[in-house]
Amino acid sequence: MQKYYLIGSPISHSLSPAMHNLSFRTLGIDAVYDLCETGLDGLAETVARLKSEGAAGWNVTMPCKRGMCDFCDELSPDALISRSVNTVRNVNGRLYGYSTDGAGFLRTASEFGFPVKSGAITLLGTGGAAISILIACALEGAERIHVFYNRESSADRIRPLVSQLEEYTKKSHAPEITLESLHDMTALDSRAQNTDLIVNATSVGMAGTDLANVSPVSNTFFLNKNAGVIDAIYNPRETVFLKQAREAGLKTKNGLSMLLYQGAEAFRIWTGQDMPVLKIRQDILEQ
Repeated sequence: MQKYYLIGSPISHSLSPAMHNLSFRTLGIDAVYDLCETGLDGLAETVARLKSEGAAGWNVTMPCKRGMCDFCDELSPDALISRSVNTVRNVNGRLYGYSTDGAGFLRTASEFGFPVKSGAITLLGTGGAAISILIACALEGAERIHVFYNRESSADRIRPLVSQLEEYTKKSHAPEITLESLHDMTALDSRAQNTDLIVNATSVGMAGTDLANVSPVSNTFFLNKNAGVIDAIYNPRETVFLKQAREAGLKTKNGLSMLLYQGAEAFRIWTGQDMPVLKIRQDILEQ
């Protein structure tokens, strides 16, 4: 039996075990997916233990995504650029690291009817989710990506990444990437009016936080009525931001599909098979 894990902390709330174990059963794969709680301090010991027991792979969540890069023998381009790994494949003790969050976003956007290639994206946030989305959009061939940050320190942190992306993509198709303050409503109005897809990748609106009943923007007067709106948050199913957008007449989508498709990409990397996403959606995500 092959063994797979989710490592990080806290992880008891994760839907990943249910998603992957149902997929294994449905496809008749002799494998099991379990939780392995570990913080950054225990990451080296955990990786050594998983390698010694022959674990076929594992997912990685906070706070271990960046640290996991140091234990991988090879990194995919998006993992290398972001210095963040959320999926590991173990091949005879050699570890391959991937970041599937971006792939999950791209598949979500395409399913939503707003493919990223040659499009314009307005991205709210500069955290881990935002970085994955930014990298995926750049590598996919987006025409323009307008990133809005909440603090100057966040902008300073992401500028080297933007330069790296521009260098990496210049031989194929380097997108226009802008960095502007989320508090600059004039800039937000201007960018969003000429965008295809508006994405909230901040944690503002997430259930269980102090900002659960808040939107990352004060109003939605700026929204392009032909644009789609995605919120990376999936709990609650409709954030304040999505409610604002829906009431303004825009097509909206929450983060459940991103959760599903990043998991499906990890499943494909491990097994070479397609996750039964319709069954996962019906039996787990829509319950």
